[in-house]
Amino acid sequence: MVPVNYQRQMDDIIRRLQSKGEVPSLLLHCCCAPCSTYVLEYLSNYFRITTFYYNPNIFPIEEYKHRVAELKRFSAEFPAKHPVSFLEGNYEPARYYAAVNGLEKEREGGARCYKCFELRLGEAAKVAKELGMDYFTTTLTISPMKDADVLNHIGEEMGKLYGVKHLPSNFKKRNGFLRSTQLCKEYNLYRQYFCGCVFSKMERDRQIAEEEAKARALELSSVLV
Repeated sequence: MVPVNYQRQMDDIIRRLQSKGEVPSLLLHCCCAPCSTYVLEYLSNYFRITTFYYNPNIFPIEEYKHRVAELKRFSAEFPAKHPVSFLEGNYEPARYYAAVNGLEKEREGGARCYKCFELRLGEAAKVAKELGMDYFTTTLTISPMKDADVLNHIGEEMGKLYGVKHLPSNFKKRNGFLRSTQLCKEYNLYRQYFCGCVFSKMERDRQIAEEEAKARALELSSVLV
């Protein structure tokens, strides 16, 4: 099976828009400020963007508020070529837990995450349609841990469901993730240590505890030698 080049698909769309002299509106679902940096830098050359923060999976509430504040700050501070506005969706953790009910023990990146993506991209498509936006897409494809095929499939399905165009993407291409880390340093952005949900936090905390235990054991063994 030939891999789909989502970057090329997006390039083709942008090229057609530029040939017509159009600067369409885009609802950009943002998972966090760090993942939004390169994406905003790139897409704001071609679209009028509304950064949309809808992530009811984020735990705890303090973490949620911190991530919202950072995205809002970056959206305001970044010197975009075309207008950028910020929109916060509702914080609905109960809706998230209902969506992933029965999948709590699934591995990170598996069926639970798929349901989470469906929830967030579905809301993005719905809001984009309500606001009369020309396109919608998500920053999630920039993460090395996220499958661009899965995200673009869900984006296309949600676009069809709500009647709004989905902009295909794979922001990992062209060193997008590397550029995002550079911009994070430049803007002194908070970079979280776990993906976002309580399940990813528990898993990451467990990994950190194991790494620290191994480091302590190694340190102790070197002292005893």
